[in-house]
Formats: sequence, structure tokens, C-alpha cells
Amino acid sequence: MRVVLDRVTPWRHDLAGCLHACAGTLLAQGGHTPLDALGSGWHFQYRAGDFRREEYYLPLAPDQSLFGALAPHHRVESTWHRPKDADDGWRQVREAVLRGTPVAVAVDNHCLPFRPAYQDVHANHLIIVYGFDDERGTARVMDTVPPRFDGDIPQSVLRAARGSGNRGEHERDMFFADQDISHRWLEPRLGEPLPAPDRTAVAASLRHNHQGFTTGDVGPYYSGLPGMAAFLTDVEERHNAAEPVADELFIVAGAALASTALHAEWLRTTGARLSTPALTELGRDVERLAHHWTAVRIMAALTRGHEVSADRLARRHRDLLLDHERVLSAMSDLLEEL
Repeated sequence: MRVVLDRVTPWRHDLAGCLHACAGTLLAQGGHTPLDALGSGWHFQYRAGDFRREEYYLPLAPDQSLFGALAPHHRVESTWHRPKDADDGWRQVREAVLRGTPVAVAVDNHCLPFRPAYQDVHANHLIIVYGFDDERGTARVMDTVPPRFDGDIPQSVLRAARGSGNRGEHERDMFFADQDISHRWLEPRLGEPLPAPDRTAVAASLRHNHQGFTTGDVGPYYSGLPGMAAFLTDVEERHNAAEPVADELFIVAGAALASTALHAEWLRTTGARLSTPALTELGRDVERLAHHWTAVRIMAALTRGHEVSADRLARRHRDLLLDHERVLSAMSDLLEEL
């Protein structure tokens, strides 16, 4: 039997990773507009010590699904499946595709010939599976993260990538190694798509986002701007005490970067569509915050070799937090106009 699902199109944003790329593709296949779903929400949340060495890690609130966190203003959810073994893992994915549902599967880049890290670096990555050919023994996969791949690979290769122990072997195995993959796969559960947001819907999203940032907890479940400040201060103190912080800060900052960059893009495009220059201008301000998060990630990596001091890290964090306060003030002003 051979099955290849239609309407599975590549999607990605330059400042987001494999999680948002896969989510965008799955959302689009279900009739949702990826940027509206992934960009309208914006928040910060993280439970201390919860990070996992996965490229697709996203901090979640209790009882929150991955897609529910990615698109909080839309009717979408998702379920992680943890098969008992490789055979069960392929059977489950194959049956989902037979039902017409493309899925995302966790893989180790070390095992995939189309990844630059092939047979070099272990990294817990996410790709789309949307077809198979039983006679040829192939699976149709899509990975929009550069260098981008969309085609067939042997099922045996996919099986190895999904079943990898993902164990680090050398110093290049940073950030996303040493986290079991265990044939995990992600199934989307998509409700009816929403129409393109009008000014009322945009205002409702911004009001929700603004409230989430201006309130919050300062630990151990960090949320909002107060929680962000508390988390960053905790990282500085632990780095100053010579505790390792590189992986945690790099991974948590990556999730914040993607969310911020997508929100900025949504604000700019929505502002243009609704002929509301103030939305577009706010999008530029939020984009500046995304670039702050990029700098934080670079500095996080440098803490591994103690090339960045706690004081220097604190100065970078302070710049981010001050700009964030200014953005929230601008958002509050815009809400009065909307």
C-alpha cells in the first residue's frame, strides 16, 4: 500500500525552530492560518527545572497540551503518544496517516542523512510524517528547518532515528542530547479554523497577552514579566555560584525567542491587513525583544566555558526586561485606541 497525504505544505519562521515549523504545517493542513494561530498568543511561563534537552521543548502550564500552549487563542490541542516499542511506534504513525492525519515524530538528527548533523551531532529534533510506501519500505517525511527536506526515506532509517538513545558522545553534542526519544510522536487535534481576526479579535488577544505579562508568579512556577525577571535573576545567581546554567537558559530562551518573534510578525502583518499602523509599529518593538532573546541564547552558550560573567549576563537580562516594560506600556496605549 502507498499513501501520501495532500495539502501538506512547508511552513517555518526564521527565528523559530522545528516545533513551530511542524505546528505550522499541521495547522495549515487542517485549514488554520499558521501565523494567526501561532503568533496571536504571547506569554512567558516556565516551571523551575522542567526543561528537557529537546529542540521542540516548550514550557507548559499544568494540564496544558503543546498545541494549546502554542495557539492559546485558537481551537487546537495535541496529544503526545509514547509507544511501547519501535513496531508499535510505526504502527501508530501509519494508522494516523491512513486516517488522513499527518503527524510530527521525534527523531535524532544523528541518524538522518538529510540533516547536516548526520553521524556527527546528536540532537532531539521534530519532523513531519505524511506518507508511506509499504512495498518500497519508505516513509514520506518533511523537515522545513534548513537545509530543508521533503521526500522519501527508508522506514529503517526513520525507525533508527526515532529509537535512538540520543546519547552524547563528544563536546559537540550540546543542548539537545542525552534525552531519550523513545519513538514519541505528536498528534494534532484541530477544531474549526477561526476567521482572520478583526480589530475586536486583535484587541481581545492583546488584552489577554498584556494581562498575562503584567501579572504572574515568581517561582517555582515562573510566569509573566515578574516571573521572567525572577527566572533570569535565578540563572545569574546560579552562574555566579559556578553552577551549570547553559542548557537550561539556552532552551528556555529559545522557546521565548520563537514566541516573541512570531508575535512580532503577526502584529506587523495584521497591522498592514487592517490598515492600523500602530499595530505594525508595536510589531517592530516586539521584534526588538526577539533579538534580545537571540543575544541571551548566545550568552547562555558562552557560560559553558565561563566566557561570560554573571554580571555581564545580568546586564543583558536588564536590557531585555527594560525594553519589555516599554513594549507592555505601548501595548496598553494601543489597547485604548483599539
